[in-house]
Amino acid sequence: MTLDFGLFDHLERLDIPLEQLYAQRLDLIVAAETAGFFCYHLAEHHATPLGCAPSPGLFLASVAARTHRIHFGPLVYLLPLYDPMRLAEEICMLDQMSGGRFEVGVGRGASPFELAYFNVNFLQSRAMFDEALQVLVSALRSHRVSYEGRYYRYADAPLELAPKQNPNPPFWYGASSPSAIAYSARHGMNVVTGGPNAILKAGFEAYRSMRETSRNSDDDLNPQVAVPKFGGVRHCFVAKTDAEAMEIARPAYRHYYANITKLWRDFNTVPIIFTDDLDRAIKGEAAIIGSPATVRDKVTAYAEQSGCNYLVLSFAWGSLTYEHSRRSLDLFASEVMPHFVES
Repeated sequence: MTLDFGLFDHLERLDIPLEQLYAQRLDLIVAAETAGFFCYHLAEHHATPLGCAPSPGLFLASVAARTHRIHFGPLVYLLPLYDPMRLAEEICMLDQMSGGRFEVGVGRGASPFELAYFNVNFLQSRAMFDEALQVLVSALRSHRVSYEGRYYRYADAPLELAPKQNPNPPFWYGASSPSAIAYSARHGMNVVTGGPNAILKAGFEAYRSMRETSRNSDDDLNPQVAVPKFGGVRHCFVAKTDAEAMEIARPAYRHYYANITKLWRDFNTVPIIFTDDLDRAIKGEAAIIGSPATVRDKVTAYAEQSGCNYLVLSFAWGSLTYEHSRRSLDLFASEVMPHFVES
């Protein structure tokens, strides 16, 4: 059974100096590269302990310098917060600096509070995203850009840089609804999504069907990608025994919940899509926790029940220390991954 693996990261705040947090995370990414992970996906967040990489390109430049094989990119750039021409220049630099290993995740942002701190109206963010993506694609594929929209305007603007990958680095989308899956399929994007295995299966089957009808159309953003990746995201923690894994992971998951809901709670609301109950998260297939044997069984069930060709795992979350995350990743790499990677 063959399955590709990705590494997802919010780069959450820990009670250590930031420079130490960054250094340890880079070490973890190098370990993931050694283990054979395909891609490191970094979230973008603002005004919250959930994300200590509010400028993902800066951190990803360090990833480019420290690694040699693993692909990497944002999941996602919050396009309404960027000038798309300026962002295209940054993407070209990162793709060239990495030898063509950059992957471009794009989205409008899930939190209206984060956008509001930058004076971006959440109700307008979808239209801003659509325009910004058009400009971004044009800038990556051409040395000059002309565009007249409501939010962005360029009059034959020159672009001196180009990405290494042709016609552009692969685009990714964080799909959280059937309409988002349809959107990503129409544009040929690689997809990372959430939900139980059965929901993923239905989404993947719908995606593959719609993808074939739009392949090589004018909307296709990834004509160079023959087989797009479609994967679910899961929190993961591996320890010697199930009991040890749960003992360490349970308080860490509550800490993660506090981080991801902080801005919502600051504005006197709580999103119902999250839970602080790790047992409930495991039951809902949002988390894979346990001994190597247990985790191996869960990953096998994921592959068989979802049919997806990609699995994105988060190893550093909540209050987990670097030592916790590194031991967990090492156990996964040595005792789980070999069962799913072609020899």
